[in-house]
Amino acid sequence: MDAVLRATAIYLALLALFKIAGRRTLADISNFDLLLLLIIGEATQQALLGDDFSLTNALIVIVTLIVIDVGLSFVKLRFARIDTLIEGTSTLIVEDGRPLKKRLREARLREEDILLAARQSQGLEQMRQIKYAILEKNGKISIIPYSSG
Repeated sequence: MDAVLRATAIYLALLALFKIAGRRTLADISNFDLLLLLIIGEATQQALLGDDFSLTNALIVIVTLIVIDVGLSFVKLRFARIDTLIEGTSTLIVEDGRPLKKRLREARLREEDILLAARQSQGLEQMRQIKYAILEKNGKISIIPYSSG
């Protein structure tokens, strides 16, 4: 039972921490982010297993984490508010070629991040070519250019 409680506590704690970290943190992983995730993984492993490194305990922890994840996905499907609380919503960050500064600050984004996404996805080079840019729930930036017509 201790392993189930540990797994549940770690799952919820990491869920909260990654929610606080923001969407963009997980969308593009830098060397620093990878290093941080490795350290978090090691610390999490120690916290999950405690002193019991048996195969049985490891399987209990794994099954618990999967059950929590699947259960949470069903809860998010049934209750839109919980889905919004956990996953967030898409956020408009550029409108008619103008960056929405307050929303950029809240998302900890720079205009350069938007232009990078615009170049990569649409081949656009300037902000004025972007009709809308949207920070999606998964942390990616969607670019909608002005129509060529």
